[in-house]
Amino acid sequence: MRYAGITDRLASLGGEKWAVHNAARKKAAAGEEIIELTIGEPDIPVDPALIDVTTESMKRGRTHYSNGRGEEGLLDALVEKYRPRHPEITTRNILCFPGTQTALYAVIMALVDEGEGVLVGDPYYATYAGVIRSPGAVLQPVPLSIENGFVMRPEDLEAAVTPESRVLMLNTPHNPTGSLLDLQTIAELGEVAVRHDLWIVCDEVYEDLIFDEALTFASPLEIEHLRERTIVTSSISKTFAATGFRSGWAVGPEEFCSKLLPISETILFGNQPFIADMSEAALRGSFDTAERMRKSYASRVRMIESELETCPALVPGKVSGGMFIMIDVSGTGLSGEGFAWKLLEDQGVAVMPGSSFGENAPDLIRVALTVPDEELREAMRRVHVFADGLVVSTSEKSLVG
Repeated sequence: MRYAGITDRLASLGGEKWAVHNAARKKAAAGEEIIELTIGEPDIPVDPALIDVTTESMKRGRTHYSNGRGEEGLLDALVEKYRPRHPEITTRNILCFPGTQTALYAVIMALVDEGEGVLVGDPYYATYAGVIRSPGAVLQPVPLSIENGFVMRPEDLEAAVTPESRVLMLNTPHNPTGSLLDLQTIAELGEVAVRHDLWIVCDEVYEDLIFDEALTFASPLEIEHLRERTIVTSSISKTFAATGFRSGWAVGPEEFCSKLLPISETILFGNQPFIADMSEAALRGSFDTAERMRKSYASRVRMIESELETCPALVPGKVSGGMFIMIDVSGTGLSGEGFAWKLLEDQGVAVMPGSSFGENAPDLIRVALTVPDEELREAMRRVHVFADGLVVSTSEKSLVG
């Protein structure tokens, strides 16, 4: 039987990237003790008040169809959220979606055709590749290095641009590396985008999870002449620890949103009204969820750095925000992929290999900060022991040779 080309384009871009995670889940289901550091699932619950809003909304009958753009109350709340960065914003600049992932998919489908290029910092979040390949576009990697704090440099972006390039995809704070783009860097990257007439798509889902109080979140929406080419995506998933509610949005030029709307209406008709009500309450309310996560994750980064300080074979990357830390494991003699699999088998600790996030991170692993402190400390102890054993083994082989 015949299938559409998209099935071939995405054949290796789905669950295969999560092979270590899936293997860990199977081991845990079989009764093995596994410390899972693979995914960004917050270890604190959704605020009970938001659960109450959702259930009360359902009881009031908010269980029917929505519309393609989104529920009025949520749209108004989003206008208030983004007005400080975009003073002219109206509800015509916003579309609501079931999560950031759906928003990104629809946005990219609206911007590129087969053979056209999307520039992305490498390493990148695992699902970006599938989003870009869906319409037949080409992922054009821009190298992000641990030496530069995984921050995209304008000169590296310029070198990666080709005549086929149409979109620059940014993510700040960045998954998987935890890097943060400041306003000056965004402006410099924006000048490259202007020079080559590129759209800017910025995934800002981690904007409220910045660890250092001296650092501030910055968005291309804050730069007036970039707004005409900028689309921002985000959701309630991270800020409010509400990953399962699937409530996100896209913010962009009015003309773009008008062209995106039929795509959204073809895929879906907005998000569920009762979830939209919860999202509105979250955005308008005063909740300490993000603050608690920020403090917890920042403390866990410091703990990881301290635990690995006496292990020269492992080099943690700089982390400014988000839910993850990247660690260079090349000093052990293994690739990130090899390290992750052997660590799971030998120590019962599951981490993500850097190769799941592009071609530029073969020597890295990604560690989630979303498990309780003592569990994470025990995991790092095991990682340290495992790495030390690899180094000793390599040294012994060298002496024998």
